[in-house]
Amino acid sequence: MTELVSMEFHPQPQPGEARPWAFPAPERGSLDNGLTVLRCHRPGQQVVAVEIHLDAPLDAEPTGLDGVATIMARAFSEGTDKHSAEEFAAELERCGATLDSHADHPGVRLSLEVPVSRLPKALGLLADALRAPAFVDSEIERLVRNRLDEIPHEMANPGRRAAKELSKELFPATSRMSRPRQGTEETVAGIDSAAVRAFYEKHVRPATATVVVVGDLTGTDLDALLADTLGAWTGSSGEPRPVPPVVADDTGRVVIVDRPGAVQTQLLIGRVGADRHDRVWPAQVLGTYCLGGTLTSRLDKVLREEKGYTYGVRAFGQVLRSAPDGTGAAMLAISGSVDTPNTGPALADLWNELRKLAAGGLTDAERDIAVQNLVGVAPLKFETAAAVAGTLADQVEQHLPDDYQATLYRQLAATGTVEATAAAVSAFPVDRLVTILVGDAAQIAEPVKALGIGEVTVVTG
Repeated sequence: MTELVSMEFHPQPQPGEARPWAFPAPERGSLDNGLTVLRCHRPGQQVVAVEIHLDAPLDAEPTGLDGVATIMARAFSEGTDKHSAEEFAAELERCGATLDSHADHPGVRLSLEVPVSRLPKALGLLADALRAPAFVDSEIERLVRNRLDEIPHEMANPGRRAAKELSKELFPATSRMSRPRQGTEETVAGIDSAAVRAFYEKHVRPATATVVVVGDLTGTDLDALLADTLGAWTGSSGEPRPVPPVVADDTGRVVIVDRPGAVQTQLLIGRVGADRHDRVWPAQVLGTYCLGGTLTSRLDKVLREEKGYTYGVRAFGQVLRSAPDGTGAAMLAISGSVDTPNTGPALADLWNELRKLAAGGLTDAERDIAVQNLVGVAPLKFETAAAVAGTLADQVEQHLPDDYQATLYRQLAATGTVEATAAAVSAFPVDRLVTILVGDAAQIAEPVKALGIGEVTVVTG
């Protein structure tokens, strides 16, 4: 006879009471050399994130030297007056640190991550890179060669190729925004160490720069540490530089970048719209998310789930340059890829969804899901020091107040369905969209022309 064994079950764990969350508020200060400092103490974050924003935007690059800001950004980690490139890399590695950099329309960014116990050493290396970069001829030549090697790969990538063509179409040729951020083969080939140093000396100085430090700063005298490292960086005060307004032509039209034999067509549909200083931005974020921000969005439901044309389509807004005086702008775009035979039907369905949005609007359920996804998961998005530091640095380069992100979440939660609908319709008007298609023109040109969404032009891939 089998003996029954009784089991003792422990009580099921119960969730604790939810605590209010808000995006961390930084403390603002400055060093004697004019460097602006934002710090944010995050208990438990033993890996400290440091972001440096340099006021060296792409439109400050000399004529014919597009890409010099990118080469300069990369060269910051290629040696100083104290260390060769190899020694600098080895010292960073001994700290357990990583140092990344890039150049974009608002300026140059350097991003450092390091265990808090090694922060003094890593900040010293970062300060040396900014204070006295070596810009050795051989290292600059190597960086130029590397960049030239990257360009053909970018041109072969349908997504990157579409993005370059959209910028070329939207902005006048005289605008820096019309040309590739990291330069072309012709402009990069003309960059040397003298050009890099000249750009550095003209635009890189502490008085126009900001450092953001985020992490567990318990027991760290950050004031003294910054004074001993970045405080040794000197430079002139600098003069305010006029910023040209963003001008764009979003007349509805289609450009096909011909890729004979392509089995897929890369779609990129865009125009220029409001940036984060505009009151419509929260509603625009919410409405755009409902349209194409996730797997549950309208475009995905139709093009992916119902029709099977694509693995996914996304709508998004990306700030190009943000300014409180109204000269800023954001790229509003829809992107994805579809199989070649269904390019025409997919575009027809996409335009139909935009028309349905204008005619019937979003539903309250769509709005509620978007708020839950954008606001409800924010604490997870900003769990790391790097995520917080990156967002604070974004606010700096976009001339936003320190409490902007926290305010944005409150605004998103308070935005209604009607406001989100109006913003999405305004962001993507069916007759004011520039459509870039990277695909086989012989197969897709005629079906696209039949849609009547704008004049169709074919260019070589």
